Amino acid sequence: MSIVLVTGGSGFIGSHCILQLLAASHRVRTTVRSLDREEHVRAMLKVGGADPGDRLSFFAADLMKDEGWKEAVTGCEYVLHVASPLPAAVPKNEDELIVPARDGALRVLRAARDANVTRVVMTSSFAAIGYGQWPQQRPFDERNWTNLKRGGVTPYVKSKTIAENEAWNFMGRERGGLELAVVNPVVVFGPVLGADYSTSVLLVQRLMDGALPGCPKFMFGVVDVRDVADLHIRAMTNPAAKGERFLAVSGDFMWLRDVAKVLKSRLGERARRVPTLQLPNFMVRLAALRDPAVKQIIPELGKKKNATSEHARKLLGWEPRSREDAIVATAESLVQLGLLKGSR
Repeated sequence: MSIVLVTGGSGFIGSHCILQLLAASHRVRTTVRSLDREEHVRAMLKVGGADPGDRLSFFAADLMKDEGWKEAVTGCEYVLHVASPLPAAVPKNEDELIVPARDGALRVLRAARDANVTRVVMTSSFAAIGYGQWPQQRPFDERNWTNLKRGGVTPYVKSKTIAENEAWNFMGRERGGLELAVVNPVVVFGPVLGADYSTSVLLVQRLMDGALPGCPKFMFGVVDVRDVADLHIRAMTNPAAKGERFLAVSGDFMWLRDVAKVLKSRLGERARRVPTLQLPNFMVRLAALRDPAVKQIIPELGKKKNATSEHARKLLGWEPRSREDAIVATAESLVQLGLLKGSR
């Protein structure tokens, strides 16, 4: 089987990509900013049911530095470029997100091209598709691009849009024999493998802990991390994925209040702290003063959106889990790993 590099193997999506690649008998390499993270990554994979031994190797590489990337990609057939900054709080300077996302993507693409890698699959986001635009009746799809010229676009949204756009520009200018496919997930839920989980999981963690007095009027799409990893691998191996974007979403978008109701109905007493009251916008803004994670959703309050994954379903045969199963799997993993108040 192939040798595959996964950048950012300590992350939520990256670790699940590694699990599925190992299950498919690939040999896997992964990059981490420090080799001290190897033990942490192996511990997460063990929670996920894998003990890869020497089928998994680690390379130190930083999105902001050239060192390490040549060594990491040499000999690989494919690269899954998953690594990108996703903070819980809005940074003081947007370049803290934009520069590593953009420059890191270009470093990976150049290194992959020079090493004769067949294809890079890059993790972008719905952030590069459905923001900074007027409301529209039809669901967003891969033809849409976020408009950075309109107000209310957060630094994270800018970073993902700019990074993906620069990646496609690179492919148009100097790709050589390299191929590119891009995966654009919505909010990624699913089973966490350790305490260092994705910022997106904070939504469920905050609800389960009762950290919010109610639910902000915030609508978003849901997809399970295991299905996002599966879509990466389909985009890696299917010839039809060359040069394509794939929006990853499971069903229609949901209000956060509907997520809370799923937790209540499926988890019973374990979800006793979950609020189901709609939180007025002025109270959300007050909460944002104390909770940086809440601040990030302020520009989206009350906005209705939808998106479709029809392209991935038709072209790659992708069939994601239900939104409800993804939500419940997130909460159950937080309980099982003792990552909620009173669950230890």
